[in-house]
Amino acid sequence: MRVVVLGASGFIGRHLTRQLEEDGHRVVIVRRPYTAERLLMVLEGEPPAATAPIGADTAGPAPGEAEPYAVVNLAGESIDRGRWTRRHKARILSSRLTVTQAAVTAIRAARRKPAVLVNASAVGYYGTSGVLTFDEQSGPGTGFLADVCKAWEEAARAAAAETRVVLARFGMVLGPDGGALPRIATLFRLGLGGRVGSGEQWVSWVHVADAAGLVAHCLTNAKLAGPVNVVAPHPVRMDTFTRALAHTLHRPHGLSAPAPLLRFMLGEKADLLLTGQCVLPRRALAAGYTFRFANLESALADLLGRME
Repeated sequence: MRVVVLGASGFIGRHLTRQLEEDGHRVVIVRRPYTAERLLMVLEGEPPAATAPIGADTAGPAPGEAEPYAVVNLAGESIDRGRWTRRHKARILSSRLTVTQAAVTAIRAARRKPAVLVNASAVGYYGTSGVLTFDEQSGPGTGFLADVCKAWEEAARAAAAETRVVLARFGMVLGPDGGALPRIATLFRLGLGGRVGSGEQWVSWVHVADAAGLVAHCLTNAKLAGPVNVVAPHPVRMDTFTRALAHTLHRPHGLSAPAPLLRFMLGEKADLLLTGQCVLPRRALAAGYTFRFANLESALADLLGRME
């Protein structure tokens, strides 16, 4: 299958493109600007200069042949970069909506529709809770990230009349070369790690190999449509997470980062660390996806071993 990927240069995108290549797909990376006109050219098999096919079989069928194809949209301003100023929050939302709307417009205009659109979202859709457990049937929560995810998903659902739409709700993605883990691990290696806030907040995490693997699974499993939680089946409390990290690194778990200090340093963005949600991947499991790293200990052992 030809897979058109937007946001391929990001943390998850890099791992996904490698996974797709290993699975034998022909990957076409689309670079900025993500306009509907440029995307339509790619979907019609006439890629402009700012695209790059990768993989063992970069030739593939001729554009006129009925090669099945899919679209994966991972593009969007990082939520982990800088303070959440009013301007940054506006960019977080607009960057997601603009690209998703362009992708949907291109899909609507394409003569031959993709087999599926996998559009990124996040478990922030559910809001935060220390006592509730969420799955794909749970309703939306409140707050900035919940509002972003609701608008983001609504934009993607506009393609549902044209193709199967999967809303990939990512949890905290753990990897050796991106996301929060390398920075957190550095603090622990320096002996500066410990409890974050109360430690009771939930962390719905996923190994980056499973994040990529589950997105790839969504491409080929026609039963999957709508929201799919991209999280491991065993979420943990933050205290469990930091203690497991300290144990794996053989470092102390002594210092603590109290909530007032984090809010002073990070502003509203501190909510990423101080609040959370317990999210389960019920649809992934029901669809037969097998997690390579279902528990936190095995995931950290693998990832931290590769970061040494």
